Amino acid sequence: MTGAVPARPPIRPVVLVTGLSGAGKASILRVLEDLGFETVDNPPLKVLEELVEDGMDPIAAGIDTRTRGFVPAQALATLDRLRANPAVCVSLVYATAEDAVLLRRFTETRRRHPLAPGGSLGNRVIDGIEREKDLLSPLQDAADLVIDTSELPLPTLRTMIEARFRPEGMPGLAIQLVSFAFPRGLPREADLVFDVRFLRNPHYVPGLQPQTGRDAAVADYVETDPGFRGFWARLTGFVDPLLPRYVAEGKKYLTIALGCTGGKHRSVLVAERLAAHLRDAGWRAEVSHRELARRALAGDDPAALPAPRNPAAAADPGPAGGESAPTPLDRAGGREALTRIP
Repeated sequence: MTGAVPARPPIRPVVLVTGLSGAGKASILRVLEDLGFETVDNPPLKVLEELVEDGMDPIAAGIDTRTRGFVPAQALATLDRLRANPAVCVSLVYATAEDAVLLRRFTETRRRHPLAPGGSLGNRVIDGIEREKDLLSPLQDAADLVIDTSELPLPTLRTMIEARFRPEGMPGLAIQLVSFAFPRGLPREADLVFDVRFLRNPHYVPGLQPQTGRDAAVADYVETDPGFRGFWARLTGFVDPLLPRYVAEGKKYLTIALGCTGGKHRSVLVAERLAAHLRDAGWRAEVSHRELARRALAGDDPAALPAPRNPAAAADPGPAGGESAPTPLDRAGGREALTRIP
């Protein structure tokens, strides 16, 4: 009988970021931090080895001419020792850019170049750039990935780093769907806001009033509104193309808020439907219902929320022209972020 094969110990991802000052090392470290890496900028080389050996979470570190006691030969020796360690997987990323671009960036930021601080080294940025290029050339030769950021937009740089170093199973864009009642105000965290008060209102149907948008009878009532099918096609046609673009821009969180008068029926239904639609498309989507949560905390007290303003109109159309009557929030200008889909 063959014995069980022992499980292979996990390998710790280690990314070392180096390169020319002004070429984007800090931006690369920020992307890695967003990916869940523990990030440390310019630790002494001895400390770097201790950090790598302590723990299993992904770690990224910046090393360059600002590192205390930096000597290229010692940095390469440290890199060789780390690469020889079977418990870690080390990648060296080198950021560079054209001289003219680096000069422009230093001019725009008005920062001193670390190798042109004045005194015996002089204070011309171009001289500091040339010294640094000579000093770091052995690290550039040893790099696993060299990135020229001269003409590279930050979103493209982010995409490159994420594609190369995103840990397995690391979630991408996190989408939160929130239903709410307009009289209670807009959710402050909302990125996109949709008004669904034009749909017919189950509040005025005696058998449906006590139910919520999560109940099948309410869903059937709202979805048989003659305007629902066209609205749904336009809503998903608006949202679906946005999500890949948000990802390309590096957005990590997106909150979509859907509001009606009471936050109990229409907005709840549409939020649930949109969350299911996004999950079916492969997105990570969660849903919450602000007013339902408030009602639960209040013991489901019907007085916990104001009643709809026009009980005579089952479709809750508001004033002539299909608009809802202005609330105090509207008059205060609180709906400036509102997106309407008719």
